[in-house]
Amino acid sequence: MIDFAAIDFETANGQRSSVCSVGVVIVRSGQVEESIYRLIRPTPNYYAGFCVVAHGLNYYDTVHAAIFPDVWAEIAPKIAGLPLVAHNSAFDEGCLRAVHQVYGIDYPDYLFHCTCRASRKRFGRSLPNHQLHTVAQHCGYDLKNHHHALADAEACAWIARMIIADQD
Repeated sequence: MIDFAAIDFETANGQRSSVCSVGVVIVRSGQVEESIYRLIRPTPNYYAGFCVVAHGLNYYDTVHAAIFPDVWAEIAPKIAGLPLVAHNSAFDEGCLRAVHQVYGIDYPDYLFHCTCRASRKRFGRSLPNHQLHTVAQHCGYDLKNHHHALADAEACAWIARMIIADQD
């Protein structure tokens, strides 16, 4: 797998539809072709404290941001036909499905790969855990600004290039 898009969502609250930022790293021929970061006005539009603590975004950061359909209209054509890669892909795929449903947008059946599952398979108990920052460091990537959607997508893309390509 040398062509893919690494994706990461951050949410405003416990609702998976409440995406408030997205990071996407498009990799073609094994090289980063494009990186995209967008703030999104979440649905529902309120912020839970635990989310603010994790990623630092709040209501005032996204109150004037575009809504998901507008952001996705820009991103979707760029990732069309590419498999998507996420760390703990069940979360990011769940967010993507939920926000498509909230806005009544047809959901294409994106193919997701998970760098967390790939890490467990590849490294097993040799790592203390398989959290994104731990796996990134083990793969030689210094993840700064963890829980920033683009930073996490960049780390995920690095990991995917290191371990998922070997498993396909």
